[in-house]
Amino acid sequence: MIHALDFSDPNVFAPAKFTNFSIIINIILPIITAGAALIFLARILTASFKILTHGDVSQEIEKAKNSIAFAVLGLIIVITSFLAVSIIGKMLGISNILPY
Repeated sequence: MIHALDFSDPNVFAPAKFTNFSIIINIILPIITAGAALIFLARILTASFKILTHGDVSQEIEKAKNSIAFAVLGLIIVITSFLAVSIIGKMLGISNILPY
């Protein structure tokens, strides 16, 4: 007895929902962006708390300022890459590359 599986039916085979690359990007990119925003918020809050609590210790305040600068730089990189993906998608004629 031979059983055949239909891998093209998304109800039977869950990975069949990913029929092209833009669907994968639609799922992964917003999750990465939200995660980067949460990491940015945590870094800013941690660094600001260090600035408030360390008072006159200039080395610790300088470390906290550098942490804020790197957090802002990381957020700028994430936003730039997000915009680059959307612009490249528009240039290539991929209309559904991002959910917004």
